[in-house]
Amino acid sequence: MILVTGATGQFGSNAIDHLLKKGIEPSEISALVRDAAKAQALQEKGIEIRVGDYADYDSLVQAFNGVDKLLLVSSNDRQAFENRTAHHLNVIKAAKEAGVKHIVYTSFVRKPGFENSAIAAFQNSHVESEASLMNSGINYTILQNGMYLEMIPVFAGEKVAEKGNIVFPAQNGKASYVLREELAEAAAHILTTDGHQNKLYQLTNTDSVSFHDISDELSRALGKEVSYQSPMIEEFESMLKSFGVPDPYIGMFITWATALSQHTMDADDPTLERFLGRKPTTLKQFIAQVYAHADRENVSHV
Repeated sequence: MILVTGATGQFGSNAIDHLLKKGIEPSEISALVRDAAKAQALQEKGIEIRVGDYADYDSLVQAFNGVDKLLLVSSNDRQAFENRTAHHLNVIKAAKEAGVKHIVYTSFVRKPGFENSAIAAFQNSHVESEASLMNSGINYTILQNGMYLEMIPVFAGEKVAEKGNIVFPAQNGKASYVLREELAEAAAHILTTDGHQNKLYQLTNTDSVSFHDISDELSRALGKEVSYQSPMIEEFESMLKSFGVPDPYIGMFITWATALSQHTMDADDPTLERFLGRKPTTLKQFIAQVYAHADRENVSHV
């Protein structure tokens, strides 16, 4: 039995779809959800629904009963990063008690020096979770996933096609962006093939790109010039405040822009290509898919 956590989220639901495409019977897949009412689509596919919460240890032990392999999709708790760590440790401990044999964990791409980056707290949550998993005695596979391509429209802004410019303080920083669905496909590959016990894989694209590259591709896709400006953080913050952007979102934008400017996510690796059996979706392909046929007056977020 394979259990997928966060199964109503985009990563978890995509992973389940790819397990099915790989020939795993629905009866051999179970889904951990917090609210069974939101899992109707999974039930219609014949997936067994198990209700549990990362913060409720007893519910996890019960949900993991009879599970051989577990895909632990990292917590998306929006409170302190310590909450995410606690959630992951709860899952690992409960899995051990329930007799789970193998955990595949979705971590995040990491480079030397991350301790001094803007996302150090976020990274430390994954470091602690990875260490707990490695020391649990359970077979593990750690997936250090790259940043999602789907974040580019969020950072570029929903009116980028209309305004023809990107304002984001990432300087010349690059990242090896990758499609979320392809990361989920790689997770399904690992769950359905042998030889991945006690391995750590970095799953990124094979090329890193900057917002200069992104603006160039947008220009090509839209048939009009899209410029890129990287203002000072203070100027960017004031601009967002003047637009009425809530403080938590301003903090998120600044944190990730700063991390990009610090070159913390420009790690290129061929492993994902090997698992997919093809080249991962490129920036050019992604931009074309999202923007080329979009209404140029109102390009919405992914």
